[in-house]
Amino acid sequence: MENNPEQIQFSDFLKVDIRAGTIIKVDDFPEARKPAYKLEIDFGPFGIKRSSAQITRHYTKEDLLGKQIIAVVNFPSKQVGKFMSQVLTLGLPDENESVILLEPTKKVPNGNRLF
Repeated sequence: MENNPEQIQFSDFLKVDIRAGTIIKVDDFPEARKPAYKLEIDFGPFGIKRSSAQITRHYTKEDLLGKQIIAVVNFPSKQVGKFMSQVLTLGLPDENESVILLEPTKKVPNGNRLF
């Protein structure tokens, strides 16, 4: 980890569209190289988007349904096996490098933008 990350301008940060969404569907993703789920996430006025997420260590499918998360919605879609991931679900690694999801501490409208 770099102690002094590259500096960016606020205008650069604004180019990254980070929004809240609610997970409405979770499926196993046995074809993934690392254990993952296929997620469908409701971003309100921005529609339902799909994401592949390596979050199986800390979350069951039941834990994830209805959970509000944070995701980058303006990266290009990425092919993950036979699955097209449309958004990047955000999380931070724990001490074992397993992902902990970023989520609002209180419910906000789906599609709300981080600023």
